[in-house]
Amino acid sequence: MKVFKYPTEPEWESILRRPVLDHSSLRGTVQEIMDQVKQRGDDALRDYTLRFDGITVDHFEITGDEINAAVQKVSAELKTAMQQAAANIRRFHEAQVQQPEVIETMPGIRCWRSAVGIEKVGLYIPGGSAPLFSTVLMLGIPAMIAGCREIILCSPPDKQGNLHPAVIYAAQLTGINRIFKVGGVQAIAAMTYGTASIPAVFKIFGPGNQFVTAAKQLAQQSGVAIDMPAGPSEVAVFADDTANPDFVAADLLSQAEHGIDSQVILVTTSEQLIGRVQESISNQLNSLPRKDIAAGALANSSIILVRHEAEAMDLLNRYAAEHLILSCERAESLAAKVINAGSVFIGHYSPESAGDYASGTNHTLPTNGYATAYSGVSLDSFVKKITFQQLSDDGLKNIAKTVTVMAYEEGLAAHARAVEVRINN
Repeated sequence: MKVFKYPTEPEWESILRRPVLDHSSLRGTVQEIMDQVKQRGDDALRDYTLRFDGITVDHFEITGDEINAAVQKVSAELKTAMQQAAANIRRFHEAQVQQPEVIETMPGIRCWRSAVGIEKVGLYIPGGSAPLFSTVLMLGIPAMIAGCREIILCSPPDKQGNLHPAVIYAAQLTGINRIFKVGGVQAIAAMTYGTASIPAVFKIFGPGNQFVTAAKQLAQQSGVAIDMPAGPSEVAVFADDTANPDFVAADLLSQAEHGIDSQVILVTTSEQLIGRVQESISNQLNSLPRKDIAAGALANSSIILVRHEAEAMDLLNRYAAEHLILSCERAESLAAKVINAGSVFIGHYSPESAGDYASGTNHTLPTNGYATAYSGVSLDSFVKKITFQQLSDDGLKNIAKTVTVMAYEEGLAAHARAVEVRINN
């Protein structure tokens, strides 16, 4: 990790720059796959699954027998852990349900807004070196609570043509029973355009590599909504003299092991802490199964020494981290000063890992600086808000003059007439 001591504000931009993701070089490849799936449907899915996953798949949808067999392979210990995580996630997201509140804006005029679940949603769950079964819980549970009528899940098969058993068990735990063995760009294309086997959806959720990210962007151009812009995972930690260097090092490494394009940032007011954290990172790194990946991410990462808390918070709000950990003495009061972050972890005993798996908050969060304008996935991500209004005879009379004057001024006489024809009746 590069160390920067007391950088000036003009230097922040270059220090905080993320690893550059250039999707232009792969856009043509992704577009070709999207087009082929649109034109050839399941045949294209089979071709690309053989090409990229090395397996021939005759039937993409998981059968009931396959679900039952996979569930038996999940250990009792993991099932218990996933059940606890699911209960916490469900409890947190159920609290986000809002009942319509009717507002009488004027006598005889009633207005309200109601949340309606998006009818068809698709969840993409990466496979590869780290099958993210936890993401099934994070996406499937709020989708169910929202009342989405059709929820499908796509995930790439392994070399034996199977999905990771924990992914299937997580789907069963959330109530999702339409699961498809297809991954990568071709999965996003299938959910965008629909094939004979896989239905098209209205919104696509889930993380993925740079190819999946580019495919989601193209899906959005085709009129399918996506959860949010996504990039490599990241964490920023603010630590002072009270921080435990081993805790801080572990938090940094927990994000660095996601991928070599991940980024971790340590901001501190303690110069003595820097060396201790570096030593702990070195010690912990050697024992990690994914140490080469973590080491690659650390090369894109920085330690920044600042003069005081206020400067630290200004810098961190500028960075707008996906995950922000406040490992410091006044963590709770500093949390109130956060205006740009995906999710905040307050205090020495709040590791980001808790939010990734089981505390209850959602781990699908904006990355790459998008936390300045985007929220993480929540119940709201799976609903659309529809407004309603109801005017009585007197209510229309009370507002008629206001509407007609404004309509005529905008040159929209038919708008005014729609009011006047009722008043004159």
